[in-house]
Amino acid sequence: MRHLNYSHLLYFWTVAKEGSIARAANVLHLTPQTISGQLKLLDDAVGERLFQRAGRRLVLSDTGQLVFQYADEIFALGAELAHVVRGRAPDAPLTLNVGIVDSIPKLVAYRVIEPALRLEDGLRIACNEGKLETLLSDLAVHRLDLVLADGPVPSGLNVRAYNHLLGTSGTTFFAAPELAKRHRARFPQSLKDAPFLLPARDLPLRRLIDEWSDEMECAPRVVGEFADSALMMSFGQAGAGVLPGPTAIEKEICAMFKLSVVGRAETIVERFYAISPERKLKHPAVVAISEQARELIFGA
Repeated sequence: MRHLNYSHLLYFWTVAKEGSIARAANVLHLTPQTISGQLKLLDDAVGERLFQRAGRRLVLSDTGQLVFQYADEIFALGAELAHVVRGRAPDAPLTLNVGIVDSIPKLVAYRVIEPALRLEDGLRIACNEGKLETLLSDLAVHRLDLVLADGPVPSGLNVRAYNHLLGTSGTTFFAAPELAKRHRARFPQSLKDAPFLLPARDLPLRRLIDEWSDEMECAPRVVGEFADSALMMSFGQAGAGVLPGPTAIEKEICAMFKLSVVGRAETIVERFYAISPERKLKHPAVVAISEQARELIFGA
């Protein structure tokens, strides 16, 4: 094998994790042509093809699978080294880069992250919001230290990441005071045909609510669907409909958005996760977040 260029190895590793050159190009902010050229150079250095075509997909060859295993370990060690150096640099504050799935209520995100702000080392928090798959891609290339999510890493997704359950919460239904008063009696049957604001159809909570409403025979009249929980809360505050939220932060939701409780469904259980590139949490801020969330927020 000729001299190994680690930039070429990073491009190969990213393509393998993303499943295509186009997606890897988006993650690495490079053109597909550039990545294709760098992969060819890596093939030449190794002396064998690392990818094979299977229809329109790229799949790893036997040699490619071996190289990928080594690359995975190399970049995992690199991320760990970056954490150590960043934490020990005398003039640089310890930074925690957090990705927050946009369907997570902002109050949950704040309460989960807040303990890290109280660390004595002057921690700096950098928050990024987005879709789970996008945030996991950033986690894979070490742009993020942690992802807060309302679901685990999807099965079949080729990402080196580990789920750490922070806790669970039942679901409370909220509405503006007048609307809540009209639909509070005989809950949950009172929700039938009520105007409802719900999470988007591809989100975990939406599937749970749909199943629950079918079981309770109280199918609501959906007037709005939202990928962003804060926007859904704002519509609810304006009186547009009944909406769900975690029972664990029920008081905070009522106070901040001036909403009232319609009823509670403890069988609709949301699960909140910290997703990290480490099987065992090591970053001091991540450890603080995990411990405080389990003890103080979700009572786990």
